[in-house]
Amino acid sequence: MAKEYGRSERVSSQMQKELAYVLHREIEDPRLGFITVNEVVVSKDLAMAKIYVTILNADNIEKANSINALNELAPMIRHQVAKRMRLRHISNFKFYYDNSFDTGMRIAELLIDHNKKEQG
Repeated sequence: MAKEYGRSERVSSQMQKELAYVLHREIEDPRLGFITVNEVVVSKDLAMAKIYVTILNADNIEKANSINALNELAPMIRHQVAKRMRLRHISNFKFYYDNSFDTGMRIAELLIDHNKKEQG
């Protein structure tokens, strides 16, 4: 019988929690804004982790700079996360910007504008 919740999913979930802690408490870099870890996708062999983050209160240039800074700091972040997790090997990190929050905010604005037009 197949496992419903495999090892890579468990590692992803725990890694997301540890990343959030490390990014907020242990990494102090002025290039980083307020970062939220939305999702961590770990490969089946646990070699690579794609980390999707949202950066709040930042324009597009600041978001790009923050993602570049995260990818530069990835080895240090990986080391901090490895100290907090009980794994023999820790995945390599690659950070990506998750624009789903921005898309949701844009849709909400469009709906509000549409409702105002219908009422007025």
